[in-house]
Amino acid sequence: MNKSSIYGLTLEQLRSWLPEHGQKKSRASRIWEWLYQERVHDFPEMNDVRQECLDVLSEHFTMNSMSEHVKQESADGTVKFLLRMQDGNLIETVLMRQKYGLTVCVTTQVGCNIGCSFCASGLIKKSRDLSAGEIVEQIMHVQRHLDAAGQGERVTNVVVMGIGEPFDNFENMSNFIEVIKDRKGLALAAKRITVSTSGLPDKIKEFADSSLQVNLAISLHAPNNELRTHIMKINRAFPIEQLMDAVDYYLAKTNKRIMFEYILLRDVNDQREHAAELAELLSSRKSMVSVNLIPYNPVDEHSQYQRSTEESILGFYDTLKKNNINSTVRMEHGTDIDAACGQLRSKQMKNNAAESQPDRLAMG
Repeated sequence: MNKSSIYGLTLEQLRSWLPEHGQKKSRASRIWEWLYQERVHDFPEMNDVRQECLDVLSEHFTMNSMSEHVKQESADGTVKFLLRMQDGNLIETVLMRQKYGLTVCVTTQVGCNIGCSFCASGLIKKSRDLSAGEIVEQIMHVQRHLDAAGQGERVTNVVVMGIGEPFDNFENMSNFIEVIKDRKGLALAAKRITVSTSGLPDKIKEFADSSLQVNLAISLHAPNNELRTHIMKINRAFPIEQLMDAVDYYLAKTNKRIMFEYILLRDVNDQREHAAELAELLSSRKSMVSVNLIPYNPVDEHSQYQRSTEESILGFYDTLKKNNINSTVRMEHGTDIDAACGQLRSKQMKNNAAESQPDRLAMG
């Protein structure tokens, strides 16, 4: 039977768990330090924790619920990890080097059911949610990669923008954030953590009501319902009017800015008239929102979409600016490797299937 990742416990949960299993509550803080400050690889390395306690922890938990299957390194310093979990499933985690620090993009689900028509992540349907521990362990895997390089570098920023819809795994995503924010652990500041959603209105409101206090990004990708439904099937269930109602609730409740993500698809959603319509949609909220324009990374399976021209990207950006909508064009990372989210995983699974085909034919 697969053991749970100990990284899924918050410090308070660990303090409660220990007495329930015959151990002193006071040991939790030291165990926590070993996990997140010393960053040991296995329980026996916690050499000042009683053996009886280590035995109990080892019986119930693992610190290594995933292993590195493939690692791709880009010339710009981006590193994409394909990680294999205990049940054999593969997930992606990405380390990006940016001017303001080292950012890790984490995955929250195995596959994705949102069904964005341009996205490699949705090529394989969701089979399960990741546990909080499996999400935290992605950060730990990247941090150990940095530790091994011996340069004293630390993960400083986290974006929950990998495979899956984070708000469809809300409880585990929330526990993950509590763990990485903990001052006695990784101590990541809330302002350095961003969660991206495709737009689940009820969950956006629940997020606003939570104590997480991290940043929110919303994948919009179109300025009207007809076009957004064509690109993102989730818009059939939650049209833009419902999404914007949740946005207004979030802004009123938190007084925190929202970033809208907008992937530019050539001759689909990237014209000046689309930018003008987007500016109109956001006009009443423009002091509290920004738009992150994302040049598209083509995916073989979605050949109907192509990257926007430089002229279209600049024209879109210029139109937003002229309408006083704060916007940026995302700096690209890892363009010389499988850059699109889910692309490496999808390619690896196809390769695995191709390699096993002769065996299946032989068995038949």
